[in-house]
Amino acid sequence: MEIYLVRHTTPNIDKGICYGQSDIGITDSFQTEVEKIHNQIPISEISKIYCSPLQRCKLLAKTFKKEVVFDNRLKELNFGDWELQPWDALPQKELQPWMDDFVNVQVPNGESYVELQQRILSFFSSLDLSLTEKNIIVSHAGPLRALLSHIRQIDLKDSFNIKIGYGEVIKL
Repeated sequence: MEIYLVRHTTPNIDKGICYGQSDIGITDSFQTEVEKIHNQIPISEISKIYCSPLQRCKLLAKTFKKEVVFDNRLKELNFGDWELQPWDALPQKELQPWMDDFVNVQVPNGESYVELQQRILSFFSSLDLSLTEKNIIVSHAGPLRALLSHIRQIDLKDSFNIKIGYGEVIKL
């Protein structure tokens, strides 16, 4: 199976806001970003698209005009109580333990990065990689980094060295 990992386009939210699983929209640059993405993928050869159900992914997935399978395991990290809060306004007593060990420490009423990785690996292991078809996975930076760190055998704590920009396409 050939897989194209695609991060959603630029979200419509101010910088410095923690937005994880919040269902926010996209910016006016959407169409320009979509064109760049489409130019990197042989869309006519794509069999299926797997996608996070959040609208910033869903809107992109629909532009391929193929069957889309929405899967909650492809959502971004659940930031729980921190969703839609400015990073610099988060209580230091909550933030510091997470900053010290973001891999294992669970966000208040959210999840840890290890839990996110377990989620994305559960999704990935459900795919039949022996098939010859070509598919697209539209998701977020967190799940894509967690998946790539597993595939490339990189420690989760070092996965933020894997840079994945908005609208980036990675071919597996």
